[in-house]
Amino acid sequence: MINLAGRDILHGWGKFALTGLGLGLLIGVTLTMAGVYRGMVDDARALLGNSGADLWVVQQDTQGPYAESSSLKDDAVRSLRGMPGVARAANVTYFTMQVRRDASGAAGDVRAMVVGIEPGLPGEPGYLVAGRQITRSHYEAVADVRTGFALGERVQIRRHVYTVVGLTRRMVSSGGDPMVFIPLKDAQEAQFLKDNDAIENDRARLAANPAFNRAGVPGLLGAVQALQTSSRNVNAVLVQLQPGWGAEEVAEPIRRWKHLAVYSREGMEEILVAKLIATSAKQIGMFLAILAVVSAAIVAFIIYTMTMGKIREIAVLKLIGTRNRTIASMILQQAMGLGLIGFVIGKVSATIWAPVFPKFVLLLTQDAVTGLVATLVICALASTLAIRVALKVDPGAAIG
Repeated sequence: MINLAGRDILHGWGKFALTGLGLGLLIGVTLTMAGVYRGMVDDARALLGNSGADLWVVQQDTQGPYAESSSLKDDAVRSLRGMPGVARAANVTYFTMQVRRDASGAAGDVRAMVVGIEPGLPGEPGYLVAGRQITRSHYEAVADVRTGFALGERVQIRRHVYTVVGLTRRMVSSGGDPMVFIPLKDAQEAQFLKDNDAIENDRARLAANPAFNRAGVPGLLGAVQALQTSSRNVNAVLVQLQPGWGAEEVAEPIRRWKHLAVYSREGMEEILVAKLIATSAKQIGMFLAILAVVSAAIVAFIIYTMTMGKIREIAVLKLIGTRNRTIASMILQQAMGLGLIGFVIGKVSATIWAPVFPKFVLLLTQDAVTGLVATLVICALASTLAIRVALKVDPGAAIG
């Protein structure tokens, strides 16, 4: 019967091949969707690993700086550096924007996460693939290669122009956007300061307010205006621990005495994976379920069609005494063969088009094995309709 199943496939190889191709593309999309989810999780873990931090100190009652907005004064880092168990601590800012490729904007822009760092401290890129790290306090940038920026290229962030002095790789946000690193003071100005027109309007409002423009206190208005146009905020403080100290052992005194929220690497990973991308994971799961149903329907339809096309041959087999188990095995072999062909086409397709996706797609071997098992199970279940039809064929139909 194995030979009979093979000969039947060869007899209708065109239909079988086209069905295998369509099923393979569906399987390829399924594997890619699973890879997109894996890529999102890997992006989140890469974000945490690239920061070089053991603890994230953020605004109290927030889950920042990645999942929620967080803002704290940049002088908090000084007191944190004196806490027991703290080896190093550094301010950092994060904000996502469209970065212009040149000062004129003629070359278009790139969506990126701009990171304000203190050179030589936690938060800066751990390695470079070209160029050097930031050494000046203003107007230098290090970019991920996925931005498409080149060494020496000038990019515009808000009102200032930066020169790309270094390139790094796999430095991305939790959403997959490539990172651009700039000095902390520049990032504070870009993120927190208002534009010139807004500053002028605020100065006019302050000057018109008698509470700040008193005749007997000539320096008050200038002091308030200076406070309004200076930025002393950051999104988080990245902390590295001394050897032998536990994360919770250092975090608890910071929460108690500094009135700030503190997250360990495990806690921050839970926020990013279990909460930030939870909705996306559910949506991808729905797509996978729909694709599985569609794949099962395609296999069931084609196997049923092939079975109905050889009713007389099945009747002849029954007439000469062929067992029902053998006939069912023939149909099942065709369904499984269709599944194997589809899986091979799908795996090859996913491997080819995954690097073209704008976001990182991570194809794992364990997902491929799970996909193969699921494909075979779906094909086996889809063949049951055709098997039931074949087993009900009357042997008399062979001579009727």
